[in-house]
Amino acid sequence: MSDPTFTYRAVNFTFKRITRVLCRVDDSQWQKIPMEGPYIMAVNHINFLEMPLMHTHLLPRPMTGFVKADGWENPFFRWIFELWGAIPLRRGEADMAAVRAGLSALDEGKILAITPEGTRTGDGRLQQGHPGIVTMALKAQVPILPVVYYGHEELWSNIYRLRRTDFHINVGQPFTLDSGGARVSKEVRRQMADEIMYQLAKLLPAQNRGYYADLAKASEEYLNY
Repeated sequence: MSDPTFTYRAVNFTFKRITRVLCRVDDSQWQKIPMEGPYIMAVNHINFLEMPLMHTHLLPRPMTGFVKADGWENPFFRWIFELWGAIPLRRGEADMAAVRAGLSALDEGKILAITPEGTRTGDGRLQQGHPGIVTMALKAQVPILPVVYYGHEELWSNIYRLRRTDFHINVGQPFTLDSGGARVSKEVRRQMADEIMYQLAKLLPAQNRGYYADLAKASEEYLNY
């Protein structure tokens, strides 16, 4: 029987080497990511590269994240996701099993990565965020840490040209959501989601801000730093 610890280490080493071969990783802001305590990491989502890179480069910092349930249908991806402790999420519905698993991970002091956009953008430009992250943050009562990636939207064209890709990571200031005692209506949840997304937009180059390009519209009414 294979040693699961050896398998875990071997897979992490392999993925870390592959991502370093494919990319020049700008890790100058790693130290801004807290090495202990529960956090919801609000991240943008460009392509497949982010999960293996962040998971392997943050070790031994425990982290997990939601992965769309469709991805678990592939046996290889399912094996990787289970090895890394990812959480399957059925999109387009209230997946309470995923919510409970996410809350449990936070109770264990892990980072829980959530992509408010809900899907890959491919081109690196932000799409409008969904309010699901708001529900999780209000239930968990833990800080949200905004983290963005960019540069690797050029990954495939660089591979074709046999070039390495610049993978940039920017880390913002953690904050919590606070309704101020007011009822969290659908409209409030929408505003909270947009306020989170503007925190991501501020960390990105102008050409990557997409739906949140106009920073003058950003508000922080429900954010506590």
